[in-house]
Parts: sequence; C-alpha cells; structure tokens
Amino acid sequence: MNARLAITTIVLLLMSLVSTGSCIAIEAESALQKSMSDTLDVWREGRYEQLFEQLAHRGKTSRESFVKKMHDSTTHPACCWQKMENFKILNEKSNDATVYVKIGLEGSPGSATSVTREFKLTQQDGLWKMQLADVLLIAGVSGKKGGNKKSHAKKSSPYHN
Repeated sequence: MNARLAITTIVLLLMSLVSTGSCIAIEAESALQKSMSDTLDVWREGRYEQLFEQLAHRGKTSRESFVKKMHDSTTHPACCWQKMENFKILNEKSNDATVYVKIGLEGSPGSATSVTREFKLTQQDGLWKMQLADVLLIAGVSGKKGGNKKSHAKKSSPYHN
C-alpha cells in the first residue's frame, strides 16, 4: 500500500513539474505573439506615430519620415485570424528573440497577400518590439530617402505558403 502511495505521489509530482515547464513556454510565446499582434493592429489602424514608438532600432529614421512613408504605403496587415498564422519561437534570449510567422497582408491589387519569414524582436523597457526595418520592408517602402521599393514578400497561393 505504501508503494502505491509513493508511486502515485511521484507521478503527480512529475506531472506538475512538466505542466509548469509548459506554462513557462506558453507564457513566453504568448508575450511575444501578443506584442507582435498588437504592433500589427496599430499599423493596420493607421496609428503610425504610435507604431513608430513600438518599434526597435529606429536608427536615423525620424518619426516624421516614418509616418510619411507609412501613409504613402497601401500595404497593411490583414485582420483577425489572417493577421498571424503558424507563430513559432525559433530562439529566445533575455532581450532578443527570433520568431517565424506568416503575416497576412492587404493592399493594392497585385501586391503580396502574405509574407512568411523570420522576424527579430528586441525587448526594451519590458516590451517586445519588432524592427522598424521589417515593417518598412513589409509595407513596401525603402528605409532610405526617396525610395519606394517593393518587398520581396511572396504571393500566397494554394501551393505555396
């Protein structure tokens, strides 16, 4: 009888340890995924000044220049379930993470309907932030003055994701 009790206790203890580890992984994914999702929502809603503040590695790009480029772009993230699919954390350190995700896009006819790739996120002031260069690339505008270069996002098809 004592052996059964000991085995049951050990099994329950192991199950609680495994579930705690899973919760930590889910929380990390949840924080990264929520941050990226929130950033894409701000972009879709056209709140470009707020978007500028939510991005990392702004470099020499001024707020005014960024806002103008974003206003000139017709590409923006899709809504709802099409906004982000297949979110995976590839690497996470204390202040940097790399994720792989498919972002649904809307915009002018003939433009890409999604982009699937790795994105680097940086944690600053306790918040995970996408890179400004990634947003400009997806939006189809160059990070350089005077340039409107289209991104290399792939068009979505039933055969290619």
